[in-house]
Amino acid sequence: MLTQRQLQLLRFIDAYKREHGVPPSFEEMRHALRLRSKSGIHRLISGLEERGYIRRLAYRARAIEVLRPPPEEGWTAERAEDAGKVVRYPFKAVRTPLAGVRDSTQLPLYGRIAAGTPIEALADTSTVIEVPGFFLGQGEHYVLEVVGDSMVEAGILDGDYVVIRRTEHAENGDIVVALIEDREVTLKRLRRRGASIALEAANPAHETRIFGPHQVKIQGKLVGLLRRY
Repeated sequence: MLTQRQLQLLRFIDAYKREHGVPPSFEEMRHALRLRSKSGIHRLISGLEERGYIRRLAYRARAIEVLRPPPEEGWTAERAEDAGKVVRYPFKAVRTPLAGVRDSTQLPLYGRIAAGTPIEALADTSTVIEVPGFFLGQGEHYVLEVVGDSMVEAGILDGDYVVIRRTEHAENGDIVVALIEDREVTLKRLRRRGASIALEAANPAHETRIFGPHQVKIQGKLVGLLRRY
């Protein structure tokens, strides 16, 4: 089973080779997945090789052989890092609004999650998005549009819509909406290191940021993701 980013890369390699007769270069793969550096591609390639989907051939340029075709459309995978396993589940791209979807809920689309603007300033209850009910549990929820590539290796891409449960509490390893020093908001993975709080990116091009316990306020926890193709 593959993570979403591994699946994206495998499909790109397979399609590129079918069209051009040779695999893509690492630079072409980096550009296609909108990564800032090739180190992320190297990790994804290693993951695909370990799972038996591709084989790297020594001493040859563009030396990647596809051993197994990509899984069928409509399936994605997401890493459950804290559980140490990969979760596979059916997922279909959704559009706004979700016409004909039963058991859906209208949630406020607060805007784009970008550094420099607290969540409260983004709220605009006149804009809503319909979200399938299975995303939601108890409590209040809202939706944000993701800007940037800092969480790509967690399967969260620029332009995605994330479903957030409003909460001030989160477990170690949760992906959260964090308000930093009452002025900057970000979507990152939460790690507690003694009395400090680390906000981890899921992209080697972005650094982990360390803060004191009173510098960070949790404003919500990621519970779902919607993507438009």
